[in-house]
Amino acid sequence: MRKFYDVAVIGGGPCGAMAAERLAEMGHSVVLIDPDNRIKPCGGAIPSRALADFAIPDSQIVARANAARIIAPSGRTVDMTIGDIGYVGMVDRATFDPYLRRRAAEAGADRLTAKLEAISEGANDALELTLTPTAAEADRAAIHVTARRVIGADGANSAVRRLMFPASRKPPYVFAYHEIVESPEEADPDVFRADRCDVVYDGRISPDFYGWVFPHGGHTSIGTGTAVKGHNIREATAKLKHAAGLADCRVIRREGAPLPLKPMKRWDNGRNVLLAGDAAGTVAPSSGEGIYYAMLCGQLSADAMHQSLLTSSSRPLTEARKNFMRAHGRVFLILGIMQTVWYRNDRFREKFVAMCADPDVQRLTWESYLNKKLVRRDPLAHLRVFAKDLAQLFGIPAGQR
Repeated sequence: MRKFYDVAVIGGGPCGAMAAERLAEMGHSVVLIDPDNRIKPCGGAIPSRALADFAIPDSQIVARANAARIIAPSGRTVDMTIGDIGYVGMVDRATFDPYLRRRAAEAGADRLTAKLEAISEGANDALELTLTPTAAEADRAAIHVTARRVIGADGANSAVRRLMFPASRKPPYVFAYHEIVESPEEADPDVFRADRCDVVYDGRISPDFYGWVFPHGGHTSIGTGTAVKGHNIREATAKLKHAAGLADCRVIRREGAPLPLKPMKRWDNGRNVLLAGDAAGTVAPSSGEGIYYAMLCGQLSADAMHQSLLTSSSRPLTEARKNFMRAHGRVFLILGIMQTVWYRNDRFREKFVAMCADPDVQRLTWESYLNKKLVRRDPLAHLRVFAKDLAQLFGIPAGQR
């Protein structure tokens, strides 16, 4: 294995793996470095558009959800059926991430199962990386790799960000926790369905985010997240399991990690390092969706790196963030406002769930989610939703709207 590379990609999740694959396909020497010793807590939902955009085969989809049930603090439920415009594909990160890393290797990227320990700058802005192998059978002696550029796609607690950026460069986040359990062979459809994602807005589950029950075929992800210190998310997850009739299901694994909810204002260090994915904060506010945005961010980061290497300039590195925010910045802004307004307490959560029963809200929500862009073809529907949104917010009776 070579010791000098055009690009070292730190982190082999969906973002890093896609970045390494794309760079290798463009002819660059790439090393993909991942410890391969943990699985990120994740509901596992990706829109059907992502399957086409990133050539994900059906074999990676462990379940297809065609509806969501939104649950209010009072116990009121609203069913949101997708219809014939698509579906939500469910993946298991335990198998999905290794699949993406194999794709990167097949495209020509070298792989190292190791943890980043240190980075220093050498001659001509090259970066010297010190790594510790993490594979069980590996020699524990440190590995030294040199790269012209580095992509930090190593998650919310990014070592690249910590080593190469000021301490203030850190996005806000919630802490997410989930349990993967065996799905029941028979279940009461009123409380659990294998083709439905349940989303719970209840301050007892999360005072500032939400809880989820997302089926993955033979397994189910049950979890929640919060930025409120002292809130017991394990206890909240136990309540979710009981409410979904899954309390007696065997637990396969438990996972927890921070989940960033706001893109950083700058992703590059102005020279030779670019942050991407969770390390750059590209997780959607309000929904916590990250897989699609991570994979897109990986490709955009690879494109920016490609131009940087071709021109021997750091200037193209800024294009990754510009292109991402140009495509999705408005959606992130709207979702952030929505979370601030509607997640503040149970009274507003109750109103939010009531609003989800509206047909216009449901149609625009699903079309925007599945297509990953705001729906523009029906301005009157947006006006109706805006009016109903204000009515719910200010408690205006239906007859006065």
